[in-house]
Amino acid sequence: MEHRSVPEFLGIDSDEEGEIHWIGDIDCESLLASSPVDAIIDFSSEDGMDYYGEAAAEHGLTIVSAISQLPPARIAKMHEYAKTSRVLWSPNITLGINFMIVAAKTLQKIAPHADISILEEHFKAKPEISGTAKKISEALNVDPAEVKVIRAGGIIGVHEILFGFPFQTVRLKHESIAREAFGNGAKFALLELQKREIGFYNMEELVGSYFVNANVQYTNGTTTVAPRIKIRDRVKALKISINNKKRKK
Repeated sequence: MEHRSVPEFLGIDSDEEGEIHWIGDIDCESLLASSPVDAIIDFSSEDGMDYYGEAAAEHGLTIVSAISQLPPARIAKMHEYAKTSRVLWSPNITLGINFMIVAAKTLQKIAPHADISILEEHFKAKPEISGTAKKISEALNVDPAEVKVIRAGGIIGVHEILFGFPFQTVRLKHESIAREAFGNGAKFALLELQKREIGFYNMEELVGSYFVNANVQYTNGTTTVAPRIKIRDRVKALKISINNKKRKK
């Protein structure tokens, strides 16, 4: 893999050469000097930021971290980087899962007494509960120990939130059917962060603004439809219509 281009490694045609390096091949400062960038996207591991973190913060580069789980010390370090850079960390950077979390939090506020169950499914070799499931349980104030876990085959990732009401249920479900979903989420994050000030962000904040805008449009839409007609006015209109028909006869 050493010094192969990204298109060659992926087996695709592209005008972008995109070299592949490993951390023992070149230090981050030298890499940034030879190949300047505006942002760094990290899908590696919690140790990945040891390579690029300080240099990225010094140069004010945008950092998008999609590491599933980070210990408190690592998160605190990212907040330090956020003093000079735009930094985003998301345990699951897919758009769908974050829209689902915001939707679930909205429903919980509307119906705070509903029963909530969380289910997550992943490939058989995944040992621990997913970072996404932990994030969902945290967002909804559900004990992570109560999350139902399924491990089977090669499932990329399925998360479901069930709201139990008397005589009915509401289910919110997200399924990643291809890993491209994570790349699309990272691209969305980069585009949205360009509109933001320097600081620390999560995906819920970025997608939440779309919920706010949609709600405003919905509200404006319901207030600009035809005005309500009183029952008395409806009866009067009906009488006029009937009288007009009689006259035509």
